[in-house]
Amino acid sequence: MFKKLLIANRGEIACRVIKTARKMGIATVAVYSDADRNALHVKMADEAIHIGPAPASESYIVIDKIIAAIKQSGAEAVHPGYGFLSENMKFAEALDKLGVAFVGPPTGAIEAMGDKITSKKIAAEAGVSTVPGYMGLIADAEEAVKISNEIGYPVMIKASAGGGGKGMRIAWNDTETREGFQASKNEAKSSFGDDRIFIEKFVTQPRHIEIQVLADSHGNTLYLGERECSIQRRNQKVIEEAPSPFLDAETRRAMGEQACALARAVGYTSAGTVEFIVDGDRNFYFLEMNTRLQVEHPVTELITGIDLVEQMIRVAAGEKLPFTQDDIKLTGWAMESRLYAEDPYRNFLPSIGRLTRYRPPAEVQAGPLNKTGKWQGDAPTGETAVRNDTGVFEGGEISMFYDPMIAKLCTWAPDRLGAIKAMRVALDGFEVEGIGHNLPFLSAVMEHDRFVSGNITTAFIAEEYPEGFTGARLADDAAQRVAAAAAAMHRVAEIRRTRVSGRMDNHERRVGHDWVVTLQGQDFPVTIAADHDGATVSFADGQAMRVTSDWTPGDQLARLMVDGAPLVLKVGKIPGGFRIRTRGADLKVHVRTPRQAELARLMPEKLPPDTSKFLLCPMPGLIVKIDVEVGQEVQEGQALCTIEAMKMENILRAERRGVVGAITCAPGDSLAVDQIIIEFA
Repeated sequence: MFKKLLIANRGEIACRVIKTARKMGIATVAVYSDADRNALHVKMADEAIHIGPAPASESYIVIDKIIAAIKQSGAEAVHPGYGFLSENMKFAEALDKLGVAFVGPPTGAIEAMGDKITSKKIAAEAGVSTVPGYMGLIADAEEAVKISNEIGYPVMIKASAGGGGKGMRIAWNDTETREGFQASKNEAKSSFGDDRIFIEKFVTQPRHIEIQVLADSHGNTLYLGERECSIQRRNQKVIEEAPSPFLDAETRRAMGEQACALARAVGYTSAGTVEFIVDGDRNFYFLEMNTRLQVEHPVTELITGIDLVEQMIRVAAGEKLPFTQDDIKLTGWAMESRLYAEDPYRNFLPSIGRLTRYRPPAEVQAGPLNKTGKWQGDAPTGETAVRNDTGVFEGGEISMFYDPMIAKLCTWAPDRLGAIKAMRVALDGFEVEGIGHNLPFLSAVMEHDRFVSGNITTAFIAEEYPEGFTGARLADDAAQRVAAAAAAMHRVAEIRRTRVSGRMDNHERRVGHDWVVTLQGQDFPVTIAADHDGATVSFADGQAMRVTSDWTPGDQLARLMVDGAPLVLKVGKIPGGFRIRTRGADLKVHVRTPRQAELARLMPEKLPPDTSKFLLCPMPGLIVKIDVEVGQEVQEGQALCTIEAMKMENILRAERRGVVGAITCAPGDSLAVDQIIIEFA
């Protein structure tokens, strides 16, 4: 076995690999850029080597710099993680020449499957069903338009060397094809150093289901079940689960056997993933093969009890897989929520800055039994598990140079509903402050009836949130529970206030019993009867709720029991009440005396400032292109400029007709959120 392993990556996946290597007794080497000097993976590794400036194109994807770090450290093997150089054949060849093991597949398999055009041809030859499309290289946007019309709209424009949603666009007409073709080429060149593009038919109402394969160099190729990855936004996976709520045993077996056939056709070893599009009749079509570890691999680990990183390392060391296909059992259900530094209230645009607060929920070890009958990892402590793969820490910086992922929160339970319920509680208790993030959206999806039913497709987000995410609205019963909790917390805060003021010893007499709690535009008149163990909150309709908690004023997380059921709230102080966040809702909750509530109804509503004459920068980013000039008349929907942030290009368009009065920036400028780009006359 290897004595020293270099991880040619960063962030949460580097930390994930370090954990397994440490368990195996292997020393680890981290590499880092200027931006990652104080990163978590650098702190976790046994040693760390600086490789260059912040941009990945000058550090993490420069092969010569990684090779130099390998020579300096004396590492015997390299794990590439995902992204960056993980599917770069030239990198794998360089390691082979150096006599250093690549923890991944052979170069031939990378070459065959890494190119999506070639991979589809090989898949078809191996008997794997494929999506109709044009597999040849496309010279320019006009040829892309011609091909798209021949295939028939809608089409998917994809980077041949792409992955992770980078370099992908859906086009429904000629205009979108022209714009999408160029944007995809730019993103592909920036992210992968390869701007080749191909086009295929976009299957409407599809499910994205992928098969995990694992193979060694002794002729063993297995599949470890499937992952449902249909909850996507901009072709980027947001929530994954294993197994899929849609597949039956027959389809699972057929997909698994085809995935293994494809892997054997290219002499594949190590862990890999074969992705399929599955329609409503369970017909499945080959999409691509990722010759690396997937971001969402934890859900497979949780239902199989197999450490995929460990098996990758052992296969790279020449060992034989310790199990057969018959040994693979799928036990229970696992969910993964990707926590991104993206502001859901700004159409999920990237957010950067310092994590002023980062408190993930406590991890709980549990999960399925492995083939030996022993638990993978520590003994289980309950019927559910919580796992959080992360690469950040409180006080750390979220940079504009890399992927916006903060963490991958996973839960496991014996069944799907149990895994969803465990995820709801875990998300409620996940504290993140200082940047925009998608925790509210993840919570809202976990509450969504359609998601809970399993009736999902890759169009779920577009269909259920067509106007973007503006926050969830609590159901009436949930709002009433929050009102009861807020009333009880307000009483505790009032008692604290009277004690601090020293107005009288019998301070409780100073705290009234009748209050009006206002949230979501609704008033809840309540009466509080308190005792030493908690409070009973009675509503005007006669319903009473018992509230107990150890919350004290100033705590940002409140864990309460309301009528015997747990309730977790993120709590902030506002004048006259609280800012409460729970289950995707972000609420201003006011607790007033009946007289104060009466007067509050008479107060005029404060209107936001009028910014209709300005194009404001929606995210921190770099101006790539300005498409208009001063004095030019623009039409609704016309492209105004392009901004790049976290490796993604975003085209900003005119919301209405107007005339450009002034342009306040130029290509190459770095802008902050809400900075003025264009002023209209």
